[in-house]
Amino acid sequence: MKTDFVNQLRALGFNPQEPAADKVYFEWLVEVGPNAGKRVLVGTTVGNGFPATPPSAPHFKALDSDWKEHTDNVNPSEFGNGWSSYPDNDPALYQKGWRYWSRRFDEWAATNEKNAKFYLAHLRKIMMSI
Repeated sequence: MKTDFVNQLRALGFNPQEPAADKVYFEWLVEVGPNAGKRVLVGTTVGNGFPATPPSAPHFKALDSDWKEHTDNVNPSEFGNGWSSYPDNDPALYQKGWRYWSRRFDEWAATNEKNAKFYLAHLRKIMMSI
């Protein structure tokens, strides 16, 4: 369940937000690769099948300038649209600027560690691919 993923993120020190029924986003400080040291919002869709089913590939919204993205399979995203509420009543800040990074997560099926910590490892792997 999405609640499990959210609680796991909290246990890891993040402050996840749940703007819509199946969506979760949180601020992340990138640790590796060309974006190391930069802040980004990570958005994902988490269905009721979690943890058997992984969260979706990430939607990123850069918070710091000079954000670098991969040249392949990155597209504008509508992740921030249709939320029931927006932080600080500022929908414009959250509706635009999201980028969907289509990255398969084949390792999910092969591991027993189906949790938020493993999802973060996937994000680090993606950052190393830039």
